[in-house]
Amino acid sequence: MARTGTKPRPTPGSRRSSGGTARSQWRAVGRRKRGASPIATSAAWLFRPETLGVLLILLAVMAVVWVVPIGSVSDVRDTVVEALGLQVFSLALAMIAAGWLIWRRRVAAVGQHPRLIAGLLLLFSFGAGALGLLRPEWTIASTSLSDVTAGGDLGRLLTGDIAGVVVWLASGLALVTTAWPSAVGGALSRMPGAAATVWGWRIPHRLFRGVAAVADFAFPTRPPVDEGPIQAPPAWLATEAGPVEYVEVAPALEETAPPGPPRQVELPMGWASPEGEEERPLQAVSSAWTLPPMETLAAAPPVEETARPDNAMRASLIVETLASFGVDANVVQINEGPVVTQFGVEPGWDIKYRQVPERDKDGRPSLEKDGKPKVRTEEVSRTRVRINQITSLQNDLALALAAPSIRIEAPVPGKPVVGIEVPNTSASVVTLRSVIETPAFQRLAARSKLALALGKSVAGEPVVADLTKMPHLLIAGATGSGKSVCINTIISCILMHAKPEEVRFVMIDPKRVELSSFAMIPHLAFSSIVVDVEKVVGTLGAVLHEMESRYKRFAALAVRNIDAYNRHPRVTERMPYWVVIIDELADLMMAAPFEVERQICRLAQLARATGIHLIVATQRPSVDVVTGLIKANFPTRIAFAMSSQVDSRTILDMAGAERLLGRGDMLYMPTDAAKPKRLQGVYVSDQEIDRVVAFWAEERVRGAHSTPVFDHLLDKAHAAIEEEADSDPMFERAKALAQEHSRVSTSLLQRRLRIGYPRAARLIDMLEDAGIIAGSESGSSREVLLRDEDERF
Repeated sequence: MARTGTKPRPTPGSRRSSGGTARSQWRAVGRRKRGASPIATSAAWLFRPETLGVLLILLAVMAVVWVVPIGSVSDVRDTVVEALGLQVFSLALAMIAAGWLIWRRRVAAVGQHPRLIAGLLLLFSFGAGALGLLRPEWTIASTSLSDVTAGGDLGRLLTGDIAGVVVWLASGLALVTTAWPSAVGGALSRMPGAAATVWGWRIPHRLFRGVAAVADFAFPTRPPVDEGPIQAPPAWLATEAGPVEYVEVAPALEETAPPGPPRQVELPMGWASPEGEEERPLQAVSSAWTLPPMETLAAAPPVEETARPDNAMRASLIVETLASFGVDANVVQINEGPVVTQFGVEPGWDIKYRQVPERDKDGRPSLEKDGKPKVRTEEVSRTRVRINQITSLQNDLALALAAPSIRIEAPVPGKPVVGIEVPNTSASVVTLRSVIETPAFQRLAARSKLALALGKSVAGEPVVADLTKMPHLLIAGATGSGKSVCINTIISCILMHAKPEEVRFVMIDPKRVELSSFAMIPHLAFSSIVVDVEKVVGTLGAVLHEMESRYKRFAALAVRNIDAYNRHPRVTERMPYWVVIIDELADLMMAAPFEVERQICRLAQLARATGIHLIVATQRPSVDVVTGLIKANFPTRIAFAMSSQVDSRTILDMAGAERLLGRGDMLYMPTDAAKPKRLQGVYVSDQEIDRVVAFWAEERVRGAHSTPVFDHLLDKAHAAIEEEADSDPMFERAKALAQEHSRVSTSLLQRRLRIGYPRAARLIDMLEDAGIIAGSESGSSREVLLRDEDERF
């Protein structure tokens, strides 16, 4: 018979009243079990997780010793009290907690908090030992605690002899280490510092460092997701990226992969599988990512004709100035760049002459009309003008050209000229888009995902480089010279042509503000930017662990590098490149010089084959920051304007950086060049960075790659959208799809309805409000309570 009744169904998207879901579940269970035998119905009800959880809670309550005083139960009670003492109440609380977890179907969530479980067990053991020192005149049931300690036989065992005391104190130390691993590791690493400095006592120093490393490996700390009050999202999130759908915020702080196409998550050190277990393969990576359009970047501004310098006049000034000092030279080429113009000066000839008297046929001197002997000029020798004759006139040329400073490159590599670089009267901006659109960059980007747009040379030619060939980059420059802009340009350039499954970033920013604009990109390997100096050593240790893990995978497939690994036929998921960016090396070298130098050098020496590359920047290039070991492992370097010639020699092993103009003017030293190249670095504005980050943030939400922090920001900014979405035209299709299955999940709605994660999650909530599916469980799918057959009868 058909269903009748006029009771309206809950409106999709409306707020559910308290208890409504539970009542709909029990009604659905009653409808589903109608017609079954009473025994089967009772057994099904008894073995439901909710029933088992409630029974366990009741058992824990009844287990309180003075409630159960009869029969054989009393003997069991007395045995437990004698063994545990007052800790029986802790056991009862544990049973209540376990019952609550079973009732709420959250048992699987326990495995996500191993530190919490280990800490509770250590607290139970340490508490039993502490109670074992007490013998109060208390009686629990028929057991006197004066005969057995307050901690029972367990407490007496832990405090009765030397071995027990050692175990008890070790559990206390392990408890403190589990609760505060970072503080314990830092304290252990700093304790022997004075002794190591004054007495040179290295054995305890290394011992404590080893203990700290073991503690950090056993109990790794993840940077807290919420280190302060959550601020409102930036203005571009609503204006540039467009409207964003409402996303429900997960209650847990740990980042959990939402249902649907997951994104790849790399595990840092200490989160990998235990030794001896087979390491799980990389998680499947969604292929739904799209790259930002070129319109995200700003086009190059047009160059005004009035701003162009008069190069012909400056070339004649150079020739005249050199001639006034007796140097013969000609300007044979003029290369106008964005900031400086290079005049190619070809050295002339240094010719020596002598006066020779003329003679007649008889050999007598010929005379002029005034009686003076006739003479003629005869060339004696011809030699090229020495280059140092031109370079020594550098300041005189700057004075003649009215330039703040000039740089002479003698000779220009590959050309038979001396390059005199004169600043232009007005500099033109080199935009990232103008370099990316060049054929040179497009050819390189087709071969490598780590193609970098560095800038334009003094001749106006684009300069691009491959980070995999460098393989690591050292950047130095004084404050305001363009060092941070260069790092932002490198990151933005990679974001324009690399997806998260292809390139991952590890960003270390001790200054906290330089890399904060990239906090929302999905390319971050550890889901956050490391800003605390105390966490840098652990982060670099995690990168080292990833490097060693990759080498083990290479050895298993008998390949040598990441390219061969990704091409191997047995590889199902490509291994992404990692780019480790350290914005200020000087701060790290002051905080932990020994560990940071050792880890950076080890990564620079070994990580190239595994696809892990370093980009290290500093504004204080002294020898105690850029040590000899670091310089030896960073053959590719970029030097911006320096304050002294000493700093230039520290980075480039030669002078020249102290004469740069600043604001992106740099010297680039590649691995295959004997001399550095002068470039004008690419400039990327804050608005361009915001648009690129907004694009990837929108991709993250649309492709179901969101994280709890980002979801919370979106929830706070767009809460009104969820209030207005009282109905959804896709609800009826979602309802029909749910009634065709016994269980339904957000990912199922995404695949079958071809919608994004936020909308699918909202439809799941609407189905729950309507009583069609059950409430949230530990798994990712929900049980369907109202099937098609239920509506037909």
